[in-house]
Amino acid sequence: MSQPVHLDELLRLAQQAGNAILDIYNTEFEVETKEDKSPLTAADKAAHNIIVSTLEGLTPDIPVLSEESSAIPYETRRQWQRYWLIDPLDGTREFIKRNGEFTVNIALIEGGSPTLGVVHAPVLNTTYYGVSGSGAWKKEADQPAHSIHVTEQRSQPTRVAGSRSHAGDSLLRFLENLGDHELVSMGSSLKLCLVAEGRADIYPRLGPTSEWDTAAAQAVVEAAGGQVTTLDLQPLAYNAKDSLLNPHFLVFGDRATNWSEFL
Repeated sequence: MSQPVHLDELLRLAQQAGNAILDIYNTEFEVETKEDKSPLTAADKAAHNIIVSTLEGLTPDIPVLSEESSAIPYETRRQWQRYWLIDPLDGTREFIKRNGEFTVNIALIEGGSPTLGVVHAPVLNTTYYGVSGSGAWKKEADQPAHSIHVTEQRSQPTRVAGSRSHAGDSLLRFLENLGDHELVSMGSSLKLCLVAEGRADIYPRLGPTSEWDTAAAQAVVEAAGGQVTTLDLQPLAYNAKDSLLNPHFLVFGDRATNWSEFL
């Protein structure tokens, strides 16, 4: 068992990766296209290199899985009881649009669940972080961090976190079934953080995501008293199959509402 990584080291690392992203954000960067047709920039690569090399130095016995190094075969991954799962730049489309709604995501997965997560938004200079069993916090700029918690009883109208880049028929049907609601648009994993801090009641993700997109923010949500579940209300799990794609999922604070009935 390795030495535990101190949270302040992870917060510094996320900030460092975020600063490297900002250096590129403020230039005329080029955009490549990966095999899956998703965009890639020098910022993704720079943040990846900083995070992976630092984590390998801090915890040499904990493997690292990053979006930019995801070709690790399942035969290898399935042996991992504990590993780092990172998205060096979540919301590359938001980065390209320059709307500031992108994040650095660092999560520790143990036994198929995210137990620690850091979500840093470089442009907003805001960091969300959570530790299983200890709580969740939000830190803005130079202000002291403060604890955050989900809204345990849904608001009227219900506040729904939605995507700026992905809004399909399934979401529209969910909103129609839900009735009176207010849509809070946000990019990247910040949508999950809206639920974690009580600014949204529900985030229905009814489109494709990968495990590195959600892990860090799921740790924050769950540490803040919320849940991230599949559509049949089972916990969203990690490293349980060959594919790194997530099923569709729901993020919420109010456990008394059967959110699946609105699908």
